[in-house]
Amino acid sequence: MRYLSIQSRTTILLALTCLISISGCQKDTDDEEQLSERDKVARLIPERVPDRKLWATDILSIMDDQKIPHSLNNICSVVAIVDQESNFHANPAVPNLPQDAKKALFERIQTKLGDTGVIQFKKMLLNKPSPDHSFMMQINKLKTEQDLDVLYRKMFDYFKYHYGLALLTGPASLVGYDIKEYLNPVKTLGSMQVHVNYAFSHPHTTSNTTAIRDEMYTQYGGLYYGISRLLNYPADYNKPIYRFADYNSGVYSSRNAAFQQTVSDLSDFPLDLDGDLLTYDKEQHALPDRSNTETQIDILAQENNFGLSNASIRGDLLKEKTSEFEDTTTYKKINAFYLEKFKKEAPYAVMPRVEITGPKLSRDYDTNWYAKRVNGRFQRCERIGRRYHFATDTNSKNSKNDDDQDNSDD
Repeated sequence: MRYLSIQSRTTILLALTCLISISGCQKDTDDEEQLSERDKVARLIPERVPDRKLWATDILSIMDDQKIPHSLNNICSVVAIVDQESNFHANPAVPNLPQDAKKALFERIQTKLGDTGVIQFKKMLLNKPSPDHSFMMQINKLKTEQDLDVLYRKMFDYFKYHYGLALLTGPASLVGYDIKEYLNPVKTLGSMQVHVNYAFSHPHTTSNTTAIRDEMYTQYGGLYYGISRLLNYPADYNKPIYRFADYNSGVYSSRNAAFQQTVSDLSDFPLDLDGDLLTYDKEQHALPDRSNTETQIDILAQENNFGLSNASIRGDLLKEKTSEFEDTTTYKKINAFYLEKFKKEAPYAVMPRVEITGPKLSRDYDTNWYAKRVNGRFQRCERIGRRYHFATDTNSKNSKNDDDQDNSDD
């Protein structure tokens, strides 16, 4: 009987090990290629999330409805924002909500209804609808934004019915507003924390404000408005992180901050790179007061014979929240002058410098912090997704994800 040498046996074992390894890897690859698109998207969502396939189904359905390509870039952008904003909870709980709710509510009433309104409202909260089940007691048990939102509507209706409309509709500053909506302190809703004003201006199935609010607390509704807000506008960004910054500080904030940087470099005047080229009130209506950015553009236009009047500049800047701003004479003249002076293209996007404050935050942050946090989640999602052969993103530079992007951990 012949025996194999130790060297021969070792060689055979190594060969068998390689075959087994290759076979196993091939099986894993084949299994991954057989996955449905929904299952692939589900695997991009963190494992800690219950019902990942249901979230994936809604994400794909909404992207189809809004004609957004199923690219890895787009899907991971959505996953990253949802995870940052709510950790995939359709109606997320908010720490310290009762205290913050009362503070925000009283501040808003004080501002618009004055001392009399606050006194009567507090009296109602402590004693109505009954002393043993007062609104104040109900506020102290709140857990989620929807709890607060629904309770607020009940309080407002009770207040209006029992105390009359005169107090609520008297102030001239409230003329033309939906008073109930205007005084509601709950403004960002759902799994993607979309501002209600965006939802009201981009209605899905109804224009009724109460119905839209209720829809935003559902999984599908929160995703619908959030995906629209995140992806449904064209921007020539070469890094997704700028779109994440826009999600926090407003559409085209990154592009507009770059334009402010360009104006600042040309005028040698330091400007706040906040992404707002005009001044705005709290409801985001443009004010007649000129911003520093507008003033410096006027000066540059006069000193360098751009052929732009103050009125034409103002008209162009009013388009700053749209893609059309890039087609305006003001945008083109400023960028052309930058190229002529510095012999290089003006930047298309920079990180906006906007401070984030609010009752939901334990401390103040800024847009740069927010965008980096989201970008870290995006990159982790993308690393997982590269094996699944998603469709190529056709949105020009939006599909690029530079390796040198800033990252951050949870």
